[in-house]
Amino acid sequence: MHTLTPLSWQHVQLTSGFWYERQLINARVTIPTVYRRCGETGRLAAWRLDWKPGMPNEPHVFWDSDVAKWLEAAAYSLITHPNAEIEQRVEDLIALIARAQQPDGYLNTHFTVVRPQLRWTNLRDGHELYCAGHLMEAAVAHYQATGREHFLQVACRYADYIAKVFGTGEKQRRGYCGHEEIELALVKLSRATGTRRYLELAKYFVEERGRQPHYFDLEAAARGENPHDYWAKTHEYTQSHVPVREQRVPVGHAVRGMYLYCAMADLAAEYDDHELLALCRNLFQHVAERRMYVTGGLGSSRANEGYTSDYDLPNETAYAETCAAIALCLCAHRMLQIEADGVYADVLERALFNGVLSGVALAGDTFFYENPLASRGNHHRWKWHHCSCCPPNIARLLAAFGQFIYSQREDELYVHLYAASRAHFKLDKHAITLSQETNYPWDEHVRLRFHLEAPAEFTLALRIPTWCRAAELKINDETVPLYAALQRGYVCVRRLWESNEVVELRLPMPIERVYAPPEVAANRGRVALQAGPLVYCLEEADNGKNLNDLFLPRNAKLTAQFEKGLLGGVAMISGMAQRRVASDYEGALYRSAPPRYEQVSIKAIPYFAWDNRTPGEMLVWMRGE
Repeated sequence: MHTLTPLSWQHVQLTSGFWYERQLINARVTIPTVYRRCGETGRLAAWRLDWKPGMPNEPHVFWDSDVAKWLEAAAYSLITHPNAEIEQRVEDLIALIARAQQPDGYLNTHFTVVRPQLRWTNLRDGHELYCAGHLMEAAVAHYQATGREHFLQVACRYADYIAKVFGTGEKQRRGYCGHEEIELALVKLSRATGTRRYLELAKYFVEERGRQPHYFDLEAAARGENPHDYWAKTHEYTQSHVPVREQRVPVGHAVRGMYLYCAMADLAAEYDDHELLALCRNLFQHVAERRMYVTGGLGSSRANEGYTSDYDLPNETAYAETCAAIALCLCAHRMLQIEADGVYADVLERALFNGVLSGVALAGDTFFYENPLASRGNHHRWKWHHCSCCPPNIARLLAAFGQFIYSQREDELYVHLYAASRAHFKLDKHAITLSQETNYPWDEHVRLRFHLEAPAEFTLALRIPTWCRAAELKINDETVPLYAALQRGYVCVRRLWESNEVVELRLPMPIERVYAPPEVAANRGRVALQAGPLVYCLEEADNGKNLNDLFLPRNAKLTAQFEKGLLGGVAMISGMAQRRVASDYEGALYRSAPPRYEQVSIKAIPYFAWDNRTPGEMLVWMRGE
């Protein structure tokens, strides 16, 4: 497969603007906050392996993954925002983890000190392989950030041990993890070390999934349990209901599914497997076209933290876990490298700006697990959660944000996202620095300037978002017929480039009304507002209570104005709407007279910024036409 290679976060520096500010808060506030709360809850101390029955803070089955994600985030951040204190914490923690590794290579705090006799006996629920995967990802990130191999060696010892335990050999277990993650991690480990057996182990875990007799049923019976008493009722929850190559519809837990699709995409690229790639493409398309919220959120049900049926997208009860939006970004990014199609970048951008960023407060120290699209005023961010997978997950994504912006292939450079940044790379042996200047998404102008040692011929591919229908492109002040050169969402310009040439891209961002298809029952007769990549919402702080009494007429004029002092600086949408006169219903539950409406002003803010002021109602989809 003729894939793209993303420019590593090591070679992309955010320089100013929207994502620079978010990454800076992540480095200064979120990463230290997550570390502190991991310490307060016993997650760090668990690695000392000195917990005894009766003591507080019993190490949980997924605690190791929280710590591993923090390590990964910290490793990324040390490149973009060096911090001696964080670096020392990283090294101290790695030393603690290394000492906790068992003589055979096993590495898990819960099953070492709490239930050592139950190692590998409940892959369905135990998270052992899931935690192992996150440790491997952290070790790869640390190695890439520092060049030091001691943590990578710990991860390789664990991977080597796991390769002995699992497989199709006579004395091996033919199991796989209930929560996918190790599969994509093993691919990363293989690429970092050049070790083929890690890639083969990832392939085994993917291909073995869902085969009969079902492994999770066998291990349940071995534990003395009735497999039919499975709490989730169906193996769709873990995407193991049928073998992977027979799966046609995204089902079950949204995060797990997207991590599986990430691994499938990785393996499709590594093995030039077009059948597996077609499955990934179809599953991703099904999610994006039938099961994704307008914010890029995934998962409509609390019961399974995932999917129900096509177009079932309730607003107030939306689960839309932050980790699911992050997993969607990771999957979209992988598919983008394989197919170089803007549809994946569009989903990536939608999820990043809306479904992911809403998961952390503007201050960087409180978090959403669920991201509903409507609230009566009782949904707020928390400092910590008994299942705190989301805080360190969003920390690692923001720390490595640079990896999403650019990709390259031989003599082609792709620009997927627009963010003020500086990138260093080589195309056909030419050393090039690209500077991107923009105040996107608050401004429609993007300026790119190349710095080359010598003139070089290559193709520049600039993404034109589907929400933008009037883009303009100039090179050295000369207009380029943009749409004539558009290929799969990218305008591709090939020429001999010289140093200091300037590329100017204009991406108009008019306020647009967004409508859901009629199959989405929750949004019939409703409209959402979007400007550029940002989805907007109404808050009680600006519009009073009873947001569902508001109605937006089709001809209502809307304007956007950047408010520097509002929510750290955001563009607010203002306009006139109609509000039902609620006082007409006083003293009567029902009335025969039609409702009366009064003209009122409304204000909408970007969805990612909600619940950062006085608590109150919130609404994305308002009644309207």
